[in-house]
Amino acid sequence: MIFPDEYKCVGVSKALPEGTEEPIYFLTEYLIVEKEDLESGSTEYSVYYVKKSGNELLRKVESLELIASGEEVVRYEKELNIKDRSLLIETAAKLCTGKVNTVIFTGVDRHVTIVHDPDPSVILEIEILDVAPPTPSWLSQVVRRLEASGIFGDLQIRFTENTVDLRQFEGENTVFPCSSSGLEGKCLDSDVLTENGHLLVGCEISKSLFEMRFPELEYSFVNLCPFKSEIVVPTKLFITRCCRSEKSGLVNINGIEGAVVHWGASEYQVSEAIRKLVNRYREKEL
Repeated sequence: MIFPDEYKCVGVSKALPEGTEEPIYFLTEYLIVEKEDLESGSTEYSVYYVKKSGNELLRKVESLELIASGEEVVRYEKELNIKDRSLLIETAAKLCTGKVNTVIFTGVDRHVTIVHDPDPSVILEIEILDVAPPTPSWLSQVVRRLEASGIFGDLQIRFTENTVDLRQFEGENTVFPCSSSGLEGKCLDSDVLTENGHLLVGCEISKSLFEMRFPELEYSFVNLCPFKSEIVVPTKLFITRCCRSEKSGLVNINGIEGAVVHWGASEYQVSEAIRKLVNRYREKEL
């Protein structure tokens, strides 16, 4: 796959500079040459890799290596956020059928870039591991808002949800940590328990609070802590949350790399955790 790191490395011209004294901008690594057909009104594109020499802002073209031309190249009609690398790779992959192997994209700022021989396998998939309600889960809402903002555009990542629905445990004898969840059952922060046989659905902190409040009661326990749970379990590279701030950071759970943020983490903290996770994972893959 050829996908320039920055659109500033892609130039556009109406004619080839090779074999002339016409210099080229020093940042240009790839050149799109547009040729208009006056009869049909259509435009044909050729894409080249540029070899140049010199140390000035404008440099001499030594040679042009043809990457794709004619029917191999299409221009995507809509303007996209061309800093969103995953979006462009996935869009190009859908368009590269038959003879087409190269797609030209235009950004909302009118700059352009190219994707040649798109390879969706380079996109790293990260699992959002969380519990619900709310639905979507709190962490999913945060990550999706950040994703929509474009803050992860350079990372070449996509997200999938792995959400455990706590409504499966609702019942008269079930105890949840907090009444704000809206789940049907009893809650540690608002109910007084007097009988044995309750099912506590929560984390280690919930377990400690239950035993401090009701030391004489017998109960069963469903652990939601991602470090110890049998149901909140990562299946791939993941981002999740924990109520204990000291657990935050880059972690490995059951041999799977991930990042943990505090239960009340800010958008900035979630974004930072994901970026650190991706950077560490890719460094290990090198």
